[in-house]
Amino acid sequence: MSRPGRDDSPDRLYTLTGGRSRSGPGNPFDLVTLVVAEGAPVPGMQSEHAAILRLTERPTAVVEIAAELKLPVSITRILLSDLLAAGRVSARHPRQAAVPDPDILEQVLVGLRNL
Repeated sequence: MSRPGRDDSPDRLYTLTGGRSRSGPGNPFDLVTLVVAEGAPVPGMQSEHAAILRLTERPTAVVEIAAELKLPVSITRILLSDLLAAGRVSARHPRQAAVPDPDILEQVLVGLRNL
């Protein structure tokens, strides 16, 4: 049973990716990678690539792009790899919060207990 509004036929997905089922080695895209367009779509560009460039005018997570395009994340990652190789998008991981030093946490705990 297919979900309404989705066209996940294998033929369509095969065509979108040029027959590839995986993105290249060293793919920097995971679900939370933020993608930003480096330019506007150009005439003759694949419609999904153009849609990605429009969606990523502001930093957008890979999972959000896949949801907006109604495509599997794996297919979206392949399309993003194409755009990255062409210099049309840039990718960065969201900053991770710095893990506090355990000694500082222990000093804070001791200070709180002394109150």
